[in-house]
Amino acid sequence: MSQHLTAHQLSHLEQQVADLLSEARRQGASSAEAGVALSKAHTTEVRLGEVDTVKHHQSRSLAITVYFGQRKGSASTRDFNSDAIKATVQAACDGARYTSADPDAGLAEAARMAQHFPDLDLYHPWDVSPEQAIALATECEQAALSYDPQIKNSHGATLSTSDSSHVYGNSHGFIGSWSNTYHALRCVAIAQQAEEKQRGFWFSVTSAADALDSTHAVGEQAAQRAVQRLGARAIDTRTAPVLFNPQTASSLLSHFIGAIQGGRLYRKSSFLLDKIGHRIFPEAVHIHEQPHLPRALGSAPFDSEGVATQAQDFIQAGRLQSYVLDSYTARKLGLHSTGNAGGVHNLSIDPVGQYDFEQLLRQMDTGLVVTHLMGMSVNLVNGDYSRGAEGFWVEGGKIQFPVQEITIAGNLQEMFQNLQAVGTDVDTRGNIRTGSWLIDHMTIAGKAA
Repeated sequence: MSQHLTAHQLSHLEQQVADLLSEARRQGASSAEAGVALSKAHTTEVRLGEVDTVKHHQSRSLAITVYFGQRKGSASTRDFNSDAIKATVQAACDGARYTSADPDAGLAEAARMAQHFPDLDLYHPWDVSPEQAIALATECEQAALSYDPQIKNSHGATLSTSDSSHVYGNSHGFIGSWSNTYHALRCVAIAQQAEEKQRGFWFSVTSAADALDSTHAVGEQAAQRAVQRLGARAIDTRTAPVLFNPQTASSLLSHFIGAIQGGRLYRKSSFLLDKIGHRIFPEAVHIHEQPHLPRALGSAPFDSEGVATQAQDFIQAGRLQSYVLDSYTARKLGLHSTGNAGGVHNLSIDPVGQYDFEQLLRQMDTGLVVTHLMGMSVNLVNGDYSRGAEGFWVEGGKIQFPVQEITIAGNLQEMFQNLQAVGTDVDTRGNIRTGSWLIDHMTIAGKAA
């Protein structure tokens, strides 16, 4: 489906970025930054044995941001010819001339530009033909449909693959590039018992196709999750321990990162404002990013401003060590960029205790396992947390029955402090890597007692 960019093609893209920067200088900009992005994506979806969708998407874009002192303007185009480049730079310059000066606007510090580019092994294009893609998606769906007689329907199986290349440069003389691939297999199965229907979803995603889970594993896991939901019911309102599985626990890490992002901090809209050095989690908790993990989906040699990425701690021994900053928010706070323009890279929380999922159930004894969250009533200004949830009720350390139509509520600050354990069942499929989280207690709102 795709081929790696040749050295000549990559050199050509880098030259286009250099031409953008040169044109910006010619038009009077005091500094500038520019980027080129190319991507190809293929998606094949099968539903009930029939091909539902075959999509091919290809895109390329070119963007420029110019600074006239501390006045900023930006523009982008999909046209790569020389006249379009000049017109795009002109549009950015025109915008900058009419904007107000911002004392914190400008490029990231020159001293923080990436100097070394480790081989992160992120580019593994997959030459899968349309016929092969259809066959793989069909196998996956069939594995789900044949798993159990209670699987009555399917929302389909999808195979997708993409590859992207990125080039970024700025007036510091920095130009860097990298390429990555993304391959995914997904399945949604529907279980039915009398009039009740339950949905089960599962997926595998990786940068290299040979690391994808098998079609049978993905399909059967989707079906199993659907069957396990049959017989779900509401429970009475109560307070109890809550065990978030890895897929839902990742959202708690996202809320933590959201609360320490520079944009919220300089606007004073975070419950973690001015908390550097403070105990946020129990002492055993370590949260950090690992941007140079080979083949990991969140890996990158530099951030979207050219700043070198590096392994760093956000929480060490339970205490907040660092915020998440790009150059603009860092200046607003009188600090330095943390190399997080565009976000964090392979955010990880280490296990707390040596507990797999079954051991966490036994430790919890009685409480709620959360497997799905709905709605987004999460206030990062004060930490108040309330979300619709589905999962399983546990007694005596064993799952008793599925639960639905409930809401879990608490406050993130208290939830973080009450984190009892983080499981060894780490999900590494995305940019956030975590095991299950056991939180001492939360309010569970269900039916009236």
